[in-house]
Amino acid sequence: MSLIPVAPEQARQLMADGARLIDIREADEHARAYIAGAESVPLSGLGVIHAGKAPVIYHCRSGVRTMANAARLSAATDGPAYVLEGGIDAWRKAGLPVVVDQRQPLELMRQVQLAAGGLVLSGTGLGFLVTPAFFGISAFVGAGLMVAGATGWCGMARLLNSMPWNRRVSAA
Repeated sequence: MSLIPVAPEQARQLMADGARLIDIREADEHARAYIAGAESVPLSGLGVIHAGKAPVIYHCRSGVRTMANAARLSAATDGPAYVLEGGIDAWRKAGLPVVVDQRQPLELMRQVQLAAGGLVLSGTGLGFLVTPAFFGISAFVGAGLMVAGATGWCGMARLLNSMPWNRRVSAA
């Protein structure tokens, strides 16, 4: 069984008829913006989704992550399974409501991208303006990104995750 693509309006109708919407993004992504009624079941912790005869609709941010894991998601579902074409981005573009909590921190991967980019730019600028030794900062960050890509372990993400601004704001 494979995932059946559905447009946002079709997904909304399926939800109105009892389908479960499963957000496979990580918890920090879901906390910042989500479709009302979506259940957060991160792909990293996915188990079996017991929905009975009710259909399950999976979504991520853009649909790429969901389609890349379609076989795994389909196998985790004991009933009909769909994928929201274009993810939450397409849902927004269709003018459908999204719950946004600006009090939540930026997604961790966006923080890593900002920090890595800032360090590389700083190292390069300082290397040209002050002393070539500062090029080492850019090299260090590049090496760290290579290790993260090869192993799945990112020291910068771990460090940023422990920062005080990354403590989740509880719903009031």
